[in-house]
Amino acid sequence: MSHAFFDTNILIYAFGTTEKSARAQQVLSAGGVVGVQSLNEFTVVALRKLKLDWPTIQQGLAAIRVLCPTIIPLTDPIHRDGLRIAQRYRLSIYDSMIVSAALQGGCTRLWSEDLQDGLRIDERLTVANPFG
Repeated sequence: MSHAFFDTNILIYAFGTTEKSARAQQVLSAGGVVGVQSLNEFTVVALRKLKLDWPTIQQGLAAIRVLCPTIIPLTDPIHRDGLRIAQRYRLSIYDSMIVSAALQGGCTRLWSEDLQDGLRIDERLTVANPFG
């Protein structure tokens, strides 16, 4: 299994046309792990902000699933651990659920633009900003 987990923002950039898209595509093309929460958030942003149609969104999700065949569900244990992480590291609930899913997936790197680059979680997971 790959040791990289992708936050939603990396998925969004990878399917965009901004200056950050090429770098997001590069890190995503190496493969990794993604959470159901990120797939849901990707879908919401693709619909509302990017104004993509359903077939295009489905194609994007299919591409993500090929590159990230391990998909971590949002379970009660992940939620409980996410609450602990939110408290300990002062993260938002949504960010802490992403972190908890990454830990559950056995990942050692979390690609994210939003979280603090270099942040170390539980001595097992390091946040990395691919644009920094």
